[in-house]
Amino acid sequence: MKENYFDCVVIGGGHAGVEAALASSRMGAKTLMVTLFTDTIGQMSCNPAIGGVGKGQLVKEIDALGGEMGKAADATGIQFRQLNASKGQAVRSSRCQSDRLRYKLYIQATVRDQANLTVRPDKVSEILVDHHRIVGIKTESGEQIHCKTVVVTTGTFLRGRIHVGESITPGGRVGEPASYRLADCLQNLGFPLLSFKTGTPPRLDGRTIDFTHLERQDSDERPIPFSFRTKKLPTDLLPCYITRTTEQTLAIIKDNLHLSPMYSGRIQSTGVRYCPSIEDKIVKFKDKLTHQVFLEPEGLDTFEYYPNGISTGLPAEVQETMVHSIKGLEHAKLIRPGYSIEHGVVPATELTAYLETKKVKGLFLAGQINGTTGYEEAAAQGIMAGINAVLSARNETPFVLRRHEAYIGVLIDDLVTKGTDEPYRMFTSRVEHRLIVREDNADKRLAKYGHQFGLIAPEEFDQINQKYAAIDQEIEHLKTTRIPPGTSLDEELEKINSSPIRQPVLLSDLLKRPEVRYHTIAAFDGHLKNFPQEVIDQVEYEIKYEGFIQRQYKMVDRFRHIENIKIPANFDYEQVHSLSREIREKLKRFSPSSLGQANRISGVTPAAISILMIYLRKKSLEKKDQKI
Repeated sequence: MKENYFDCVVIGGGHAGVEAALASSRMGAKTLMVTLFTDTIGQMSCNPAIGGVGKGQLVKEIDALGGEMGKAADATGIQFRQLNASKGQAVRSSRCQSDRLRYKLYIQATVRDQANLTVRPDKVSEILVDHHRIVGIKTESGEQIHCKTVVVTTGTFLRGRIHVGESITPGGRVGEPASYRLADCLQNLGFPLLSFKTGTPPRLDGRTIDFTHLERQDSDERPIPFSFRTKKLPTDLLPCYITRTTEQTLAIIKDNLHLSPMYSGRIQSTGVRYCPSIEDKIVKFKDKLTHQVFLEPEGLDTFEYYPNGISTGLPAEVQETMVHSIKGLEHAKLIRPGYSIEHGVVPATELTAYLETKKVKGLFLAGQINGTTGYEEAAAQGIMAGINAVLSARNETPFVLRRHEAYIGVLIDDLVTKGTDEPYRMFTSRVEHRLIVREDNADKRLAKYGHQFGLIAPEEFDQINQKYAAIDQEIEHLKTTRIPPGTSLDEELEKINSSPIRQPVLLSDLLKRPEVRYHTIAAFDGHLKNFPQEVIDQVEYEIKYEGFIQRQYKMVDRFRHIENIKIPANFDYEQVHSLSREIREKLKRFSPSSLGQANRISGVTPAAISILMIYLRKKSLEKKDQKI
C-alpha cells in the first residue's frame, strides 16, 4: 500500500509538470509524475527558446524560488540576448535560443536523478475524490494510486485536436494522443471546459536556406545568465537570421484563406492575440504588406530551423508554396508542416490564489489548462502549484506571491481574479510595479522563499546575501562620499561632456546625471571594480532611479492595507445589503480572498470596496466583543 501512496501526484511532464514535480520532491514530499511518454519529458513543443519580453522575468523568478528552467536554459543555450537593452532596466528581458534536444535531455536527467520523485509512463483517466477532497487517481491501465494532492498540467493534451488544412487529428502533439477521459472527469467534477487555440510553424531544413542576404543576429557580447547559480555560459553559439514575408506571400495566403481551419469554421476556439498565426496577421493587419520572420536554429546537432512568425494551419502544400515566397527560403525544404491545435481549458476563476481548485481540496491546476500560453508562464505556475500542493498535504499555510513581489504574482492574480477569454501571455506592461520587480533583483525578492521551502541551498542563499550586502555597502558609500572640485574626476567628466565639479558633491548625485555611468566614478573612487557587470548595473539603477523606486514603494504601502483585509471563505455577500445585485453576483462568482483582490475584479467599484471594508471591520469587532 505504501508503494502506491504519494503525497503529491503530478499529471504531465511538460514545463509546468517538471517544475511542480521537482518542487514537491525537493521539499521532501513523496512525489509521482504520471506522463504518457518518459522520452518527451521537458519537450519544447513549439519554438526552441526560453524567455522574452515579460517571460525572461518569469524565468529569473522561477530560478530565484529554486526552480530548474533557468539552469536548463543556461546549460543548453546556443544564443543569449537581452531584449529592450536600450531601454530602462525595468523593461529589459532576457531571452535565449536553446538546443531543443539538449534542453530536453538536461531536464530528463534532472528528473531521473531527483530523490523522492518517481516517474510512471501511463495515462490518467480519473481523479478520485471523496467529499470534495482528493484521495487518488486512476490510470487507463487500471491502476489506482492513492495520494493527498494532485497537480494537473496537461498542456495542450486535454481534448487536443490538431488541424492541418482540412485534416483534423486527435492529439496533444504530433504523434501523441489527446486526453479525453480526464477531460470528462473534470467536467463530471463540476469544472466547465473552454477551448483555446494555439499553433506552430513548419520546420525547415537549414541546408536548403540561402542566408546570404539575410540579416544576421548574434548573441550579446556580454551575455547574462538566467540563473544566479550559473557560473559559466556555453561558448558554442549560433546566430539567428531575420527575413520577411513578401506581397507574394500575402497573395498566396489570401487565395487559400478558405482552407485555413481558423477561417473555414473548423476551429471555433479563441487564438493567441500576441502570437497570431500568419493567416491572422494577414486578416487583422491589412495595412501591413510584409511581416518579420526569425529563422531560429533548433540545435548544434541538427540542421532544423524554426521560422518564428509564420505559425499556420494551412494545408501542407500551401505551406510549402508560402515558405518559398519568402526571401532566402525560395528553395527551403519543409521537414514537417506547421499546425493549429485546439485544447481544453478550465477557467482560472475556478482557482484560489494558490492554484488550488475551489471545488476540490488538494486538486491544483497549472499551465495551459489555466488558459496561458508559453513555456515560462507554465513553469511559473508549476513551481507555485508544486510548493502549494506540499503545503496543502502538510496542512500548512498556502504560499501566495503578491503583485508587488513578482511577475508570477501578477500572472496568477490576473488569471484567478479576472479570468481570461483568450490565451494569456505575460508582458511587462501588465505589471504596475515593474520598477521594483525587475529581472536583476529577482533573487533579492524571492530567494528567501526558495530557501524557506528548502529549494535553495544554504550556501547559495548566503552568496545572494553577500552580493546584496556588497551592493548596499557601495550605495551607502556613494551616498556619503563627497568629491571636491579640482580632482582627476573632472577629467573623466570632461571626456563624456559632463559639467566639471564646482563645489563638493556626493558621488550618488554625480551618478544621477544621465551621461554618467558607474565606471566613470569607479575609475576614481569605486569599490566594485571586480564585480560582475550585472551587480554594478544594480548599484547604478538603484541610484539613478531612486526617486521613482521610492514612489512605487509608497504606492504599494498605500494599497497594502486592503490586500491584508481577508474575506472569509464562503462569505455570504447577500448579507451586505448595500451592495448592488450585480456586484454581489460578481463577488460570489470570483470569491476573492482579500479586499485587494476584490478591488481588481472588473466592475467592482471603489464604493463597493468601502462598503465591504466597513462590513468586515464591523463583523471583526463583533467577534472580539463576543470573545470578551
